[in-house]
Amino acid sequence: MEAIQNLIQGFSVAASPLNIIWMISGAFLGTVLGMLPGIGPSTGVALLLPLTFAMKPETALITMCAIYYGAMFGGSRSSILLNVPGDGAAVASCFDGYPMARNGQAETALAISAIASFIGGLISTIIFVFLALPVARFALKFGPPEYFALMVFALAATASISKEALLKGLLSLLLGLMITTVGIDLQSGVHRFTFGVMELQTGIDFVVVIIGIYGIGEVFKNFETIGSAGARAIQSKFKRIWITMEQWKRSIVPILRQTPVGFLIGVLPGAGGTIAAMMAYNNEKQLSKEPERFGKGAIEGLAAPEAANNAASVGALIPMMTLGVPGSGTTAIMLGALMILGLQPGPLLFQQHPEVAWGVIASMFLGNIVCAIINLPLAGLLVRVLSVPPRILYPLIVALAFMGVYTINFSVVDFYLLVIFGIIGYFMKKYKVPTAPLILAVVVGSSMEQSFRQSLMLSDGSLKIFFRSGISVVLLILAAVSIIYPFLSDWIKKKRQRISSGI
Repeated sequence: MEAIQNLIQGFSVAASPLNIIWMISGAFLGTVLGMLPGIGPSTGVALLLPLTFAMKPETALITMCAIYYGAMFGGSRSSILLNVPGDGAAVASCFDGYPMARNGQAETALAISAIASFIGGLISTIIFVFLALPVARFALKFGPPEYFALMVFALAATASISKEALLKGLLSLLLGLMITTVGIDLQSGVHRFTFGVMELQTGIDFVVVIIGIYGIGEVFKNFETIGSAGARAIQSKFKRIWITMEQWKRSIVPILRQTPVGFLIGVLPGAGGTIAAMMAYNNEKQLSKEPERFGKGAIEGLAAPEAANNAASVGALIPMMTLGVPGSGTTAIMLGALMILGLQPGPLLFQQHPEVAWGVIASMFLGNIVCAIINLPLAGLLVRVLSVPPRILYPLIVALAFMGVYTINFSVVDFYLLVIFGIIGYFMKKYKVPTAPLILAVVVGSSMEQSFRQSLMLSDGSLKIFFRSGISVVLLILAAVSIIYPFLSDWIKKKRQRISSGI
């Protein structure tokens, strides 16, 4: 009851006219920035941070949260329409969102993306209200061995998506891990695979890899068919941005199933929306009775990761607000902004500044509604991009990709890397090598390596440390099961068929 009373008080703060105006402005700006390749929520919040310096703390935090949700909503738009993810969390939306757009279902894909994001955000906010502190305390039990086990599980689960080509999936994963070794070793200071290029000392940004593999790789692939009968057809007629009852029935269970998964992963500092979305996609493919539909435009393959990555964005706020520990790059920027404004996030925030803490939580409900209202009509305009002829559209994608990567480090070296990863992406598509394991490995590879080495330092080199904690043991077992389960289920299915046919 106390939580509900506090929430009502929070609504009185969040629903003030000034906070509503900034919430709408933040959600709109976040949506636009989220759609631009390479920008993403953390860069979006950082770019718009100066806007908040003259605001009251609760207004500043409400605005930054709205930018964050807006960017998460907008990130999937370019994934669905152009196969160019706005950021890492939107990569999984390419797998089925882009095939849906190519199959003439772009309106449905944009609608379910907004609906799933809305439901995922709303449910995770309700969980936030009632379970914030216990969940945050559970997240604190994660040390280096548990993080390493979590990332092994995420990578194993993603590699097993492509059970028909597991070897190709593992090769893709290995390539991704190799990319993360480029740069200065954080523990020894040794230069690794920098080849004397100063810009490579800080490593290769995963956004460059994502845009190269998906954006430029897709453009290269389409050059093969441009002007021929196999080229993408120009869409001239557009339907209503909505879904049918059949599509709703297919989507609602995956949304409800994967929202808690995304929320829990979001709570873990450093895990982030990319792991949440990839795991949600993999879970749904494993659970589906028709896994062969995934990757060809299955609506549940888009709904599940969209719900999970929005839930992860809400979950990432828990450690920041309840413990003062940022759960993601975006919340780290928000934490810094709050400290500039004279607030110290943590347990005392709820006692000393309840209007800020509960005002922000209440704004999450309103912010998700605002994002849904903004995104559904906006999708009607965005879908018109499919009416642009390929000869104009693809140069625009290339220009956006180059502008996006330049905003990351302002380095020309990233241009060369973008082209190299574009070529790699082209050949991966041509020879049907799954790209998801590579992308996830690039995102988590560096953290996984550091967690592994920290664990060994804590145990004087003994691998037993990974089996001392119940959490890491469970995660490692899940990793093994995720690899074995697809083959085991196939074997059981074939055995049943043989028994039923009397062979």
